[in-house]
Amino acid sequence: MMDQDNTFPLLLRNWLRLQQDRMPRSQRAAGLCRMMASTPEVRRAFYLFWQADAGVYDDAEGQAGLPPGPGDPFLASDHALHQRLAGETALSLSELRVLPCWLAGRVRRAALHHGAILPLSLDDDSPGLLLLELSPHCGSQWLLSLAAMLNQLARPLPHREGAFALLSNDPQLMAVLDNHGQAVDTNHALQQWLGEHHIDAGTCLPINHQALATACLSQGRAIVDVEARLGDRILLWSFIPDLPGQRILARGRDATEQLRNEKAGNRARRLYRLITENTTDLISRHTPDGVFLDASPASWGLLGYWPEQLRGTAVRTLFHEQDRERLQQQAKAALEELGYHTMTYQIRHRRGHYLWFETASHAIRETYTGAVVEVVSVTRDITARVRAEENRRRLAEVVEANTDLVLFVGLDERLTYANRAAREALAIGPDPWPDLAELFAAEDIRRLREQGWNSAREQGVWTSEAQLRAGDSGESFPVSLVLLAHRGAGNDQYYSLVARDMTERALREAQQRRHQNELAQSSRLIAMGELASGIAHEINQPLAAISNYAAASLRHLRSLQSPVHDSPTEYGPASAAGPKIEKVAQGLNRISEHAHHASEVIRRLRAFLRKGQRRLEALDINTVANQAIHLCAWEAESHRITIARQFAVDLPPLYADRILLEQVLVNLLRNALDANRERWPEQPSEITVATLRAPDNFLVIRVIDQGAGADPETLKHMFTPFYTSKPDGLGLGLSMSRSVIEGLGGELNARLLEHGLELYCRLPLAHNEETP
Repeated sequence: MMDQDNTFPLLLRNWLRLQQDRMPRSQRAAGLCRMMASTPEVRRAFYLFWQADAGVYDDAEGQAGLPPGPGDPFLASDHALHQRLAGETALSLSELRVLPCWLAGRVRRAALHHGAILPLSLDDDSPGLLLLELSPHCGSQWLLSLAAMLNQLARPLPHREGAFALLSNDPQLMAVLDNHGQAVDTNHALQQWLGEHHIDAGTCLPINHQALATACLSQGRAIVDVEARLGDRILLWSFIPDLPGQRILARGRDATEQLRNEKAGNRARRLYRLITENTTDLISRHTPDGVFLDASPASWGLLGYWPEQLRGTAVRTLFHEQDRERLQQQAKAALEELGYHTMTYQIRHRRGHYLWFETASHAIRETYTGAVVEVVSVTRDITARVRAEENRRRLAEVVEANTDLVLFVGLDERLTYANRAAREALAIGPDPWPDLAELFAAEDIRRLREQGWNSAREQGVWTSEAQLRAGDSGESFPVSLVLLAHRGAGNDQYYSLVARDMTERALREAQQRRHQNELAQSSRLIAMGELASGIAHEINQPLAAISNYAAASLRHLRSLQSPVHDSPTEYGPASAAGPKIEKVAQGLNRISEHAHHASEVIRRLRAFLRKGQRRLEALDINTVANQAIHLCAWEAESHRITIARQFAVDLPPLYADRILLEQVLVNLLRNALDANRERWPEQPSEITVATLRAPDNFLVIRVIDQGAGADPETLKHMFTPFYTSKPDGLGLGLSMSRSVIEGLGGELNARLLEHGLELYCRLPLAHNEETP
């Protein structure tokens, strides 16, 4: 059947003797494995007993067995394998590895690939199996022959007289008892143990060993694992009957360490269960893909799920949808590489809201392959901590961005922190932080030490006025000071100083006063506008009368014209009076023209003051300038002032209100006339009026005088309403002129020249008003 060396027959005989002598099944199993391992076809052999109460195949006692399977050992089961073996002679390891049983996982962890398992019972009431790792060249026919042979040899053999003699070399404690329970023989191991403890055989046996011996023979069965205490040692005895010889084999072992370890293990398991059931952290087990295998009861308080509800659930379904892929990939990579991973993330509660969790995970690997087979995690809720950190971060940002100076001070009066406003205002850096004495004046430091610290400790806050020094420059500025006392988590005491720069407040108050003055001046302008509107209404009537009287006088004068003469310039019967009448007619024409112009100006100013609709039309700027010069020509001639024209040609049309623009130019010309007359009262002088097109699509009108110019203060306030340098002026001409120009989208400014003053208007060619 197989090639056997010289060792196999000897091991076979020894195993058969063990079977015939009814030796403990662990010894028979060990002998069977040693026998099988001596064959060239078998590399390793394991015998496993069927544990009906646990539902698994377990290793024989004292045998080097297989590693434990993956998953929870309390949920282990080999029922599927046990049912499969009921009708099989042999089962290959490849078939075993795919079965849903505990032993399949143990075989995978032991890295067993080529082999088989044989159902084999060493006792009629003790089923089991023999697991063999075979050489690759071993065939199935050899395996079937081996199974038939072992099943035949494992059958109960007739009891051999004197079988106890075979156990003389047994390392376990052994005694042969008669039918009354008295020791008639002991083996070497028991004799040595009795000598070490200086006792007899009856003392180390259970106190009721005689009754146990009688019951063993009368019932014809073995009684196992009976405890006997000897001081701090614990012995476990098994009583095996030899019915034909009416003797009992008492076989014992020192189980002190085993029982102590079992008690320690039970205590550790109880402690582990106590911890897991009462801890506020969630302890959980997962597959490598992140599926819950189990969880501690803390899952209800943290997530709203009981452990039974989480089993079989993928952890990723509880992650925030934006973090699912990233968290799973990071965790898997870290556990594969390092075996440990810690992450902070958001997880969804059963009620739908999200919480912040921190999880530390450890990978459990297979002993031989190193593959991750399970993950154990400890998770805690850090929502409160995350929110507190976020609040502290926001508070720190608020303090850092505060425009007030914020300083943190220790009990030694040295700064520990200064916000950005304080660092910039005081020109200080963090290394090293200065003392308060370097920042405050001596009087302020004295008042702070005498009053500030105590008041802040007793009342929580202290306020005062002080002077702060800005770095090395030594410049001081006034501040409003608030001192606050604080206590840290470790009952440490510190202070914070909040200082507000009073200089900025004074500037803001001055600006507010200026704004109020501007509002008051605007109110005066409004009132002035309403008064001017009323005055204009009253002036319009006499202006109309003047115009009417001038027209009537002119008609009456023309009626005196002589019919004899064809010339329209000769009047009356006396031709000598003709030139004088012509002069009167010219004067009446000038009066009518100026009255009409004044009426138009008043009407347009009233519309302007009332925000009425303006009459825009396409104007030739040179024509408008000539008309304004014509209106001021008589005044210029009477004071020997020449008005020079420097007009650009081919200027594009300008859309504006002709009457208002003429009045602005008349105002500018009259200011220039006044300036020339004051400086050159009896001498000839010149005013220049120039027009040009600027590169930025603006038309420019310049009025240049030869007056005394203006000082900087006058130049600054020249266009301010009611400001005037003339004794009899109102200060409204230039102000109203600027308002008109700005209403047309332009600007009116003054520029000081070397010999005189220039007033210039800039008017846009493009317009956004209605097209005439």
